[in-house]
Amino acid sequence: MCKLFAMNSASKFKVGLVQMAASTDADRNLDRAVAFIEHAAELGAEVICLPELFRSQYFCQREDAALFDLAEPIPGPSTEAVGAAARAKNVTVIAPIFERRAAGLYHNSAAIIDSKGNVSGIYRKMHIPDDPAYYEKFYFTPGDLGFRAFDTPVGSIGTLICWDQWYPEGARLTALRGANVLFYPTAIGWHPHEKEVYGSAQRDAWRTIQRSHAIANGVYVAAVNRVGHERPSDGAGIEFWGSSFLCDPFGVVIAEGSADREEVLIGEVDLARIEDVRRNWPFLRDRRIDAYSGIERRFLDKDE
Repeated sequence: MCKLFAMNSASKFKVGLVQMAASTDADRNLDRAVAFIEHAAELGAEVICLPELFRSQYFCQREDAALFDLAEPIPGPSTEAVGAAARAKNVTVIAPIFERRAAGLYHNSAAIIDSKGNVSGIYRKMHIPDDPAYYEKFYFTPGDLGFRAFDTPVGSIGTLICWDQWYPEGARLTALRGANVLFYPTAIGWHPHEKEVYGSAQRDAWRTIQRSHAIANGVYVAAVNRVGHERPSDGAGIEFWGSSFLCDPFGVVIAEGSADREEVLIGEVDLARIEDVRRNWPFLRDRRIDAYSGIERRFLDKDE
């Protein structure tokens, strides 16, 4: 295989990944998220991503219809506050929102907020899990906007959300729409009783699948997780494992967070690196688009 050669005419920019904990006070969470955005911008970030459902603790640990009260429209209070910070700092922000689209219709969404403070795009989570302490199907309607790429002053970016990160189809389609960076705002962690036996392998699988998206598509991938141990009144809770990271188009991790601390990660995206990797590892060129019939099926019988 060819050697990877550096290019000298790169367009570079910095991204900021906000790894934060959430309290039970939604307004405090919003104020702290704004402060993190401002800090990331001061560190040079031009695109900043917050974690999934940042304005509340992860409420999907139980099914409770009263928790629909946490939802808000887009535009709404969160996008207004984040938009003011984006405008003041001249940055693009990915703000994950519990979206109230209509009475009885809710989504797990991400608003793309541009440097003028406006909502320039929305992504709605496509893959909705239903696992112990992750009862998202009770709350969220699956996304209906598809996999999208969004134009920003630094180029095209894409965002998917948490459970989406396990699906190569979503990463592929977003990359095929031109996204140079895939952002995955996330809320993932350990069930405390599983951590000792399975914890290391679970986190490694999570890290590995996202690095594979970067390699297979020749893009940067940013995973943005929360930290903290959040306990509902009737359970052991989830210990969110942080470990937010940014990797390059060859899967090399260039910035990585801790497992238990709030922090802002800053990483550099070099568009010439994408060009270089794709020239030497031309996976998009060699795709057999004539031979993938059936990928849209749930499962294929052996004789099909």
